[in-house]
Amino acid sequence: MAGFDEAWAAVAGGFHRESAAPELKPLLRAVHFDVLGKPTNLSTLKESLTALLEYLNGAGRTNASCWAVDRFFCLSEGWEQDWTEQDLPEDFHDVLAKMGEALHDTVKSPNIAADFDCLPEQLLQRVNLLQR
Repeated sequence: MAGFDEAWAAVAGGFHRESAAPELKPLLRAVHFDVLGKPTNLSTLKESLTALLEYLNGAGRTNASCWAVDRFFCLSEGWEQDWTEQDLPEDFHDVLAKMGEALHDTVKSPNIAADFDCLPEQLLQRVNLLQR
């Protein structure tokens, strides 16, 4: 199992000469910690997902940050296997999977991200519907 620092290092690098904002790191760390917590506290996980998506829907809506989050949930040196193996309710799994699907298209190709329901505001709506 990859630790958070390894997962962050795999995704935080530059994208088209832009690096993920440092403010993103603690938000992703919180989600990582909350997903892997034993037992999983769904209320806390919902709060950390909300904070992350609110950031991406506002000041953090940059190409590099959206790419970093997308990669964090789909390809980060083993972490993506860690969260999929957790005993989370299906609706939580669905949100995490969507975050690793087309979130990277948010800035440069928003129509594609929207078609896949992967814009930060669309994901935030899904998180708001999650049952704790």
